[in-house]
Amino acid sequence: MSAGTYAPRPGAAPLSRMIAAQTALETRMLLRNGEQLLLTVIIPALLLVLFGSVDIVDTGAGDPVDFLAPGILALAVMSTAFTGQAIGTGFERRYGVLKRLGASPLPRWALMTSKTLSVLVTEVLQVVLLTVIAFALGWSPHGNPLAVLLLLVLGTAAFSGLGLLMAGTLKAEATLAAANLVFLLLLVGGGVIVPMDKFPDAVATVLGLLPIAALSDGLRDVLQHGAGVPWGDLGILAVWSVLGLGAAARFFRWE
Repeated sequence: MSAGTYAPRPGAAPLSRMIAAQTALETRMLLRNGEQLLLTVIIPALLLVLFGSVDIVDTGAGDPVDFLAPGILALAVMSTAFTGQAIGTGFERRYGVLKRLGASPLPRWALMTSKTLSVLVTEVLQVVLLTVIAFALGWSPHGNPLAVLLLLVLGTAAFSGLGLLMAGTLKAEATLAAANLVFLLLLVGGGVIVPMDKFPDAVATVLGLLPIAALSDGLRDVLQHGAGVPWGDLGILAVWSVLGLGAAARFFRWE
């Protein structure tokens, strides 16, 4: 049989098409997962409505939603890029899904790229939903949208690297417990809902170096106070991005 008889022609699809298809699959799987949806969408939305409507935490002068909305946006990034991705990838690794996908025509780096793109797609949906809720609560944001975008992208990179590092080095059950514990601890101590000035100075200084604190403070400086580019917070996020992604690439185990 002569060459060219087969239709369609056998062979791997173009790399861009494989990444797009895998990204769409990863996004559908994430949005269909009830537990992940609770973590990434419902909890941040409920926290924004609850603390934005009821005077539970002293957020200082001004409307509480102006303080809370940037912090909840940072929480949404962490819940998707870190907690959700760590748990999902950890169990995929345990069940051998990653091993099988690693043997497919899709390169392993392209699989990780697809997961990151899926996170970004989900975050766009989160940001739209939380912004609509915040506006309904009377939010009046300020500042440069490009600075906000840069903060969100670097925050995603930082949390994505840390999530993949955890998923690729710990057992799935340990990842599940650790990711949820970190989520709860950073929710309280990361400047998301409780202002950093409520902590002792020494504690606040240490907490301020965490990626969630840098992201929430940076977003708050821009959106609440109308500041320019928060280079200090961006620098902290950049360091965490390099460390997290570098360590994930070095130590991630596929089996």
